[in-house]
Amino acid sequence: MINNFKNSKINVDALFLGPKSENAVFFKEMMEYSVSEHMHWRSSYHPEDPDLISTVDRYAPEYRDTLYRTEGILNQLSSKLKTTSVPWFSPRYMGHMNADTLMISNLAYVMAMMYNPNNCAQESSPTTTVLEIEAGLDLCAMFGYDVQHAWGHITSGGTVANYEGLWVARNIKTLPLAIMQHPKSQYLLKDKTEKELLNLSVSAVLDLIDELKKQQIFEEIRYLTCRGVGIEQGKLGKLLVPQSKHYSWMKAMDILGLGQQNIVQLPVDASYRTDVRKMRETVFTLIEQGEPILAVVAVVGTTETGAIDNVREVIELRRECEQRFGVSFYVHIDAAYAGYACAMFRDEENQFMEYENLLQCYHSEGLFPENMVWPKRDVYESFKALSQADSITVDPHKVGFIPYAAGAICMKDKRIVDLVSYHAAYVFEEVQEKQRKTEKTQNVLLGSSIMEGSKAGATAAAVWAAHRLVPLNVLGYGKVIAAGVITANWMIDKINQCEPFIIEERQFSIIAMPTPDFHMINFMFREIGNTSLEKQNQLNKRLYELCSYAAGRSYSNDFLTSSTSLTYEEYGDNPLNLCRDAQFSDSEWHKVRSIYVLRAAVMTHCLRDRAHFETYWAELKNIFEDKLQQLINEENKLNHSNYKINI
Repeated sequence: MINNFKNSKINVDALFLGPKSENAVFFKEMMEYSVSEHMHWRSSYHPEDPDLISTVDRYAPEYRDTLYRTEGILNQLSSKLKTTSVPWFSPRYMGHMNADTLMISNLAYVMAMMYNPNNCAQESSPTTTVLEIEAGLDLCAMFGYDVQHAWGHITSGGTVANYEGLWVARNIKTLPLAIMQHPKSQYLLKDKTEKELLNLSVSAVLDLIDELKKQQIFEEIRYLTCRGVGIEQGKLGKLLVPQSKHYSWMKAMDILGLGQQNIVQLPVDASYRTDVRKMRETVFTLIEQGEPILAVVAVVGTTETGAIDNVREVIELRRECEQRFGVSFYVHIDAAYAGYACAMFRDEENQFMEYENLLQCYHSEGLFPENMVWPKRDVYESFKALSQADSITVDPHKVGFIPYAAGAICMKDKRIVDLVSYHAAYVFEEVQEKQRKTEKTQNVLLGSSIMEGSKAGATAAAVWAAHRLVPLNVLGYGKVIAAGVITANWMIDKINQCEPFIIEERQFSIIAMPTPDFHMINFMFREIGNTSLEKQNQLNKRLYELCSYAAGRSYSNDFLTSSTSLTYEEYGDNPLNLCRDAQFSDSEWHKVRSIYVLRAAVMTHCLRDRAHFETYWAELKNIFEDKLQQLINEENKLNHSNYKINI
């Protein structure tokens, strides 16, 4: 059922096909096995049935021509993929949250894909539906949820998972209002004002569901919530998200009819995390104004800086609000990027390790060198507090190293599903009872309990298989993830110690932001002597174009990265510190209010050996020098052309 989390003999290099296809023989054998098993399955189904296609048929001209054209189209597709795809597998790629994918997840995906299961309905996916529930519970266990009461499933990505988190938060908020509209249930909340109804805790609301089911009026009440009769704009209060929010939250408020005007953006601090002091001020101000709080979102791994919000402070703030003001709110964690790093904190018994024991384990097991300490204490506390959140978004297709599309959402209390599901409550109970008797792990009707409809069962198989081979603990996924964290820290040290590049008497330094919470690094080049932040941004934008798909030759490019802009709108004046490090004046920042940086999620497992990394860094410096030379050549050519025109 649930992954036993034990396997201390994981060899990281044996998990991936490898940057030079080093595990090609094994991969081809297993791929052939995956396809052959399916073909045997077909041919063995009712062997008494006659063959549809005869040998004579297969040699008919039209038949052969169809096969030849099939081959030709696949040749075309292969050519397109090889010439324009991004080589995520290579350590030369350091950009988006992408890397090589686990061999087992690719093989499991292909194996299940041949059967074409649709996890919308169990009758069309009797195997992979169960695998999806098991994979979801694996993640719930990793986050510290009680798997007997939790619920998780695979989505197409973090965006849909965030939608579902807000979806259940919205429906929970309106259930007390619906109860007061039904004559048979009003006694449950008698004497409570509307303000009190809109500030009940999540657990208190879910306990009410149990009472409504006993009276067999739950479905009637459920129709009276926002899902049935709608809700007045703004009635449910505010959604609090960091300024550095993912765009999915804007879309979610739009799609769910809650209105983007009801988003309150929380400022970030100098570490690019949600500013705890200002978050507290905002929450207390809303309470004083009598404004309900729909939900508070914390981010575990922002997409631009890798920052990890102080989740413990969010949980403590909710507890304080409940005790002091009788006000509560839903807490959702957007851990799409860094969620899988929670595995790094759990031992083989799935116990969350104490901080000192954790660091000792990292060093004794060789996950980190003795002189490297990760994580920071407050980052550790944030991961420890995840078990108190109501729901968590996590993306297996990011730091889970699973092929697309594989997001996921985990919910602490599976009773939440009742508020969004589209099957009758009594049907759900019958299914539950039947499964208790048969000891099956499947505990909901998937398609009617999630936001999506038809969905590939192959994705669930890919996630499930990965979890079986690579346990969600420090000696499983911990080994893989640690490799990227090590490399990121080494990269930052090398960047900040790097001597300036001298190109045609011009000097360029390279600067990295301080050590991040995870393995996202932001860095930039600066021409020494330049005082214009505008020109600085142009320099780095052009370097990005030379080191990305924008160059028009992703596969043949010798280094690939991504980029972003740290703007005042998202980060306030916090990027001013980076500007100062680069020796730009405060007035330049206040004039431009944006600093363009190269961005790299360092997820590769290939450079954890120090000798390999040193060789890589030496080559990377040569590449940087070549790119700067190319940029100067372009400028010289442009200046020469302009000179001719002026003459």
